[in-house]
Amino acid sequence: MTDRFAAIREIAAEAGALALSRWRTDFDRWEKSPGNPVCEVDLQVDALLRDRLGALDPEAGWLSEETADNAQRLGASRIWVVDPIDGTRDYIRGRDGWAVSIALVEAGRPIFGVLEAPARGERWHAVEGQGAYRGADRLIASGRTDLAGARVPADALAKADRDFALVVKPNSIALRIAMVAAGEADLVATLRWGNEWDVAAAVLIAREAGASVTDALGRAIGFNTPEARAFGVLASAPGIHEAAVARLADRARSAIGRSG
Repeated sequence: MTDRFAAIREIAAEAGALALSRWRTDFDRWEKSPGNPVCEVDLQVDALLRDRLGALDPEAGWLSEETADNAQRLGASRIWVVDPIDGTRDYIRGRDGWAVSIALVEAGRPIFGVLEAPARGERWHAVEGQGAYRGADRLIASGRTDLAGARVPADALAKADRDFALVVKPNSIALRIAMVAAGEADLVATLRWGNEWDVAAAVLIAREAGASVTDALGRAIGFNTPEARAFGVLASAPGIHEAAVARLADRARSAIGRSG
């Protein structure tokens, strides 16, 4: 197990080095759908990861943002859940809020998770039951117990949430969740459908740091599901999670209704 995780970290470092070598250079970019950017480097990193991770565990299934989904993954006991560049918008703009995200999921839960953020000089990782780390430093989530004053990585706050405190927001949702793991933020919440590859590694990192992580309605998040998505993610200091779910519940149900 230790050797396998060391190999995953080496592969993540290789993928991060490839992405970093093309960052702030000239490369093709386009939109898969309105507001959903992608670039040629996403695809290059995806191909590298599929080759290296597939060789490391040939029996594991595969789920990646940049690979066409295949229902055969549902029959796999283990599955790689990958986002080659989480935070592509920041990557394209030359900002550092992006990361390579790799998780190995077994029986519906992440057991290994790595976030490689070379533009920030950060390497995050976790093994189920063994804690979460940024580099050599063990991560511990905030001990906050009051929802008011919670630090939230966001560009702006809704009127009902003006009692929160804004902190710097990377485009990568995985890095924002990792901020909760590191005690640099107290709350991250999204109120929309999200994909498993965006959060699988970060969910494990946050949980292993003692944070609470659910969907937007406070329900458990499973992985390798047929649709490979969940409604929202809510990661927080454990002492404010219940209050955060309660505050956002009506908005979450309304958003679910609008999305049909």
